[in-house]
Amino acid sequence: MRRLILARHGESEYSVRGALNGDPSQPCALTEAGRGQARRLGRLLANETIDLCATSDFQRAQETADIALDGRDVARLVVPELGDHAAGDYEGRSLADYFQWAHRAPAQEPIPGAAESRVHVAERLARGYRVLLDRPEQTILAVLHALPITYLLAGPQRRLPPVAYAEPQGLEAGEVETAVARLEQWAAAPSW
Repeated sequence: MRRLILARHGESEYSVRGALNGDPSQPCALTEAGRGQARRLGRLLANETIDLCATSDFQRAQETADIALDGRDVARLVVPELGDHAAGDYEGRSLADYFQWAHRAPAQEPIPGAAESRVHVAERLARGYRVLLDRPEQTILAVLHALPITYLLAGPQRRLPPVAYAEPQGLEAGEVETAVARLEQWAAAPSW
């Protein structure tokens, strides 16, 4: 990979109501607004040469990619390691409920009802981004989720900055490598 274009999925049925979905087997389609955001993403990427589109295994990411790349012959790759974190007991519940737990729990503590902690999530995401770094395609579009994008761009934090729906952001391979190394270092010695 030479260049990575990151984009969050469009607004989904869960996100519009502020609910958490961390199980890719649970249907979670885009809203009409989310489909419009995906079409806009397609227009923003119309002049980009995209050799591969990577998504997570979640419906909302794949649907966004389908709409954005409609009419284009772009190879696809599902990278489950780049999916959202498991929601456990918070599946379908309010993000506010989850954040109340997350803002006070240590990073090594598993999410209630799930096997992963935030440290495990960071390790998994780093592995997923390394899959992309090792790909032979020059330019990869990755349609993902707020958490994987924020962890790459800003690193794990107690309070993550927001990520806009379906807004592309390009990174060179060296920038991705540096960010993944930072994520791996954090996972080895988490700061909260």
